[in-house]
Amino acid sequence: MLSEFNMRQFVSAFVVLFAVIDILGSVPIILKLKKKGKKIDAGKITLWSFLMFIGFFYIGEVFLNLFKLDMSSFAIAGSLIIFIMAMEMILDIEIFREGPDTPKDSVFVPLVFPLIAGAGALTTLLTIRAQFADINVLLAIVANMVVIYSVIRLAKIIEAKLGASFIYMLQKFFGIILLAISVKLFITNITVLIEQIAHSAV
Repeated sequence: MLSEFNMRQFVSAFVVLFAVIDILGSVPIILKLKKKGKKIDAGKITLWSFLMFIGFFYIGEVFLNLFKLDMSSFAIAGSLIIFIMAMEMILDIEIFREGPDTPKDSVFVPLVFPLIAGAGALTTLLTIRAQFADINVLLAIVANMVVIYSVIRLAKIIEAKLGASFIYMLQKFFGIILLAISVKLFITNITVLIEQIAHSAV
């Protein structure tokens, strides 16, 4: 397996995953959750994200087929969650309301899914796996996990260096970016579903 290592493939896979995950764009969300009193555990978030990527790398298509789901449906579900979170960031509203049983940490939702190991990232993972050798994609996943852990750990320092006003502007900016990503994910995959339905009806 190590004999299949290729630096160009590793770098390409890393850059693609880094761009799709966009952990730097999640910094405003991380800071917002911390201000709400949510517990942000960088180690747990990184571990769960890593397990999601590795699990999906090996059994993603099998898992979805088990529930008779396809990647398009999965991506649309993720896009709707991203859309809601983007609206919260842009309009300063709270849609995800907390109840008495709401956990005090934000390990899995929304940080692991859909922000880090979301539908777009997992779909991209399956796509690049078909293009590159497994070892290169796996190492790219590990490298991205190191970046994710570092960014989450340094979130407060980033806030202190940039200032509250800049972070607020950053939140609005990345809210729009998330909104655009959610719309693109939705339109792309709803088109695929419509084509599948039209094809099956013929």
